[in-house]
Amino acid sequence: MLKFSNKFSNSRDAVVFFAGEGFSFKTKEGLFREDEETKARLFIKEFQSSNQKAKILSFDVNEKLKFFVVKISKKVSNFDVEELGANFYLNIKNSKKIKTIDFYPDSLNGERNKVINYSLSFIHGFNLKSYDFNKYKTQDLEKEKNFSKNLQLVSFFSSEIEKKYKDLKAVEDGIFLTRDLVSEPPNILTPERYVKEILKLKQLGLKVNVLDEKKMKNLGLNALLGVGQGSINKSYLVSIEWNGSKNKKDKPIALVGKGVCFDTGGISLKPARFMEEMKYDMAGSAVVVGLLKTLAMRKAKVNVVGVVGLVENMPGGNAQRPGDIVKSFSGKTIEILNTDAEGRLVLADALSYTEDNFKPKFMIDLATLTGAIIVCLGEEYAGLFSNNDELSDKVFKSGMEVNEKVWRFPLDKNYDKLMDSTVADVQNINYSGGAGAITAAQFLQRFILKNTPWAHLDIAGMAFSKKAANLNPRGATGFGVRLLNNLIKKYYE
Repeated sequence: MLKFSNKFSNSRDAVVFFAGEGFSFKTKEGLFREDEETKARLFIKEFQSSNQKAKILSFDVNEKLKFFVVKISKKVSNFDVEELGANFYLNIKNSKKIKTIDFYPDSLNGERNKVINYSLSFIHGFNLKSYDFNKYKTQDLEKEKNFSKNLQLVSFFSSEIEKKYKDLKAVEDGIFLTRDLVSEPPNILTPERYVKEILKLKQLGLKVNVLDEKKMKNLGLNALLGVGQGSINKSYLVSIEWNGSKNKKDKPIALVGKGVCFDTGGISLKPARFMEEMKYDMAGSAVVVGLLKTLAMRKAKVNVVGVVGLVENMPGGNAQRPGDIVKSFSGKTIEILNTDAEGRLVLADALSYTEDNFKPKFMIDLATLTGAIIVCLGEEYAGLFSNNDELSDKVFKSGMEVNEKVWRFPLDKNYDKLMDSTVADVQNINYSGGAGAITAAQFLQRFILKNTPWAHLDIAGMAFSKKAANLNPRGATGFGVRLLNNLIKKYYE
């Protein structure tokens, strides 16, 4: 819980000061400064960020009160301070002695911009790192749970910081919703349950429309329906609209997400090892849902629609077969050569449906689409593909500004030829080998029928991680919410 004030708490266990090089400050215990005389006492503990531009010094004032000094160099970035906030959380999260903490950024010589920016970044990093998905743990929960902290930011600028923090809180809540959805086990988060979770967002002023299998069949969304036909769990297409623009006739920004709640590979069955990770295959849709929550919470002055295709890919008796041909919403026919290339089938119908029904300014889709993108970029960048240089540049810059990085790959007619089928309009995999992530994007591009600006983000390497890193815990990361929120806020509000 975070409060804002211009006065220190009557009772606190720790105070976090912010300071530049050669800091000094007064306490009831006397004057402390960074020099040779006091250095031994100050360096009892030192938590250092990986970039070495900022660090935290810790020392005891008395048995009940601990001081932390956040040392910030002149060249420090907001990312560095966010990381420092995350590191600070890791070091105090399980402390039973530290439950109430005052953050005091004004010790940065009262420099208004630094006080506001650094305090917000530090708290933001602290909060993002604090996420923990442990709702299903029953054994030794008391030992494993994080002890709740009462946080207060004390500053002369507390009112302004509190006002700015509301937008960050909206981002945090969107990221946490994304992480929650991605972390849920597949026996809980079926497509039907997923729809119920999305419907809860109506209380924030979002308009939600749900297409069930009967409605999708009537509309011709056969590529999406084919993916889910082997599962006892029904498939859905859900649109979520936020109309925040003063001009209600403004064309919306469209965000489309792959929501394969579990992916066995279907008849083209995946190897058993690590198949449990395929509960993450709906991460693209979760980013869309989380972002729409963020936009609604901060009352973004823009029109945005999110469209998510929710399916489960199972090898049942009615499952789609390699060799099947389906007719998509666009009217194009698709030869299914591999049922494990299913996400692109879901997106093909979702993209065409979105373009046709909402006539957006541009479309961005997000999907854990290919293992090939992980081979290329690992867990450092998401893959970016686009038919529009201006949109691509904006996405790239927006990602760099919030440290959610993307790297653009080419689209080319020669890659596109690799997706030609001898018996249908297009086939769903490239049998020639190589360029797996690119040819998947080429497949999607074929279903952009009206030359709408479009970008595809392959987030397979970024949606979850087996190890904790930076602001993310182990598991679901929420990658994409900050990037797209920044894109919309910077260029379209």
